[in-house]
Amino acid sequence: MEQVLSIVVRNQPGVLMRVAGMFSRRGYNIDSLAVGITQNPEFSRMTVTMQANDTTVDQVCKQLAKLVEVEAVKILPPNNTSQRSMALIKVQTSDKRLEILRVADVFRAHAIDVSGESLTFLITGDISKLRAFEEVMKPYGIMEMVQTGAVALERGEETLTVTKSRYKWPERVTGKNNSDQCKLI
Repeated sequence: MEQVLSIVVRNQPGVLMRVAGMFSRRGYNIDSLAVGITQNPEFSRMTVTMQANDTTVDQVCKQLAKLVEVEAVKILPPNNTSQRSMALIKVQTSDKRLEILRVADVFRAHAIDVSGESLTFLITGDISKLRAFEEVMKPYGIMEMVQTGAVALERGEETLTVTKSRYKWPERVTGKNNSDQCKLI
């Protein structure tokens, strides 16, 4: 079943590689990944979707929590999560421009670039909506397409907000023994 993880990490170089590496080393596949800065610029939020059973996703969470750069991790409940992806799709227009625009309107896709030979649409929604729009546009000729990973938040008052790191991060490290670099606050 699809599992969605929300992970708050330190906003610093190399964190994405370490998180993705944890999945790779253990043989887990990431279906979708989106990363962006949070309201606090010290932290970024990762949304990871994967196919896994409950036992596997619990193990993934435990492994992620061991990474020093990970501040918080949560499995988002499927029935209580707002989740969206975005796609840009460039379609050949030829003599069917109005027809293509009408179809796009049904999907609430927005034309963000119009040229003599093509239309580029922005569409947001769940993955099934994006796939359906792609299928409807195929007969017109998709020239190119790009899609983001899903972003997700739990509905209601529940949050995964980190205001202060669980570690004390030094400004600079000196000396030969760097074992004291990170200390729990």
